[in-house]
Amino acid sequence: MSSATFNPKTHWESIYTNKGPQDVSWFQAMPKVSLDLFAEYGVRSDARLIDIGGGDSLLVDHLLDRGFSDLTVLDISGKALEKAQQRLGDRAKDVEWIEASATDFEAKGLFDVWHDRAVFHFLTTDQEVELYLEKLSKYLAPGGLLILATFSENGPEKCSGIPVHRYSETEMTARLERVCNKIKCITVDHETPAQKIQNFLFCAFRKPEGVPPAKKIQ
Repeated sequence: MSSATFNPKTHWESIYTNKGPQDVSWFQAMPKVSLDLFAEYGVRSDARLIDIGGGDSLLVDHLLDRGFSDLTVLDISGKALEKAQQRLGDRAKDVEWIEASATDFEAKGLFDVWHDRAVFHFLTTDQEVELYLEKLSKYLAPGGLLILATFSENGPEKCSGIPVHRYSETEMTARLERVCNKIKCITVDHETPAQKIQNFLFCAFRKPEGVPPAKKIQ
C-alpha cells in the first residue's frame, strides 16, 4: 500500500463499516491484561481515563461495569465509536467520545490514566511518534499512569494490512523516557478470533510528579 495514497481515516472507517467485532484480530471479550494492570497500580474508579484507539473495544463496557465514572474513548473512526455507542445504549452518555487521530486531538483537561492497546505501533515515522508524544506530554497529568501495548519483536509485521513498528522493552523505554518513567514491561500472547497468536509488549509507565504539560491547555 503506497504511503502517498494511504488515508488512515478512510482505511479504518472501511474496516469498521465492513467487519464485525469478531472479524478483527484485536477483538477481546475480556481485556484482562489492561484491567489487571489498572488494579495492580491502584487506579480508582473516579480516575479520569482515556482509551486511545478504543474504537468499539469492550474495555469501556468493563470499566463502566466496575463503576468507572470519567471515561473518554478516542478513535479515528467515527463508525467504530458509533458501534460502541449503539452497544452501550443509554450508558454511552456517561462516556466522552472523541473522533480524531491520536496525533491530532484536543481534550478538555488532563487524564490520570492514558491507555493505548495497539495504536502506537501503527506510528511508523519519527514525526508521527513525536506528535503522539506531544499529546501524551500535554494531556497525561503529573503522576499519571500510562499503559501502552504494541506488538513485540516477536509479533506480526503487519496488522489490518498495514505495516507496524514492533517494539522491544529497550526501545519502548527509550521512546518514552522524556515523558514517563518505566515501571515494568511484560509480553503477552493474544489469541485472535481466528485462533492465531500475536505477541504483545505491555508496558506501564508513570509520569513524574511536578512535570507540567508540554503546552498549556486552553
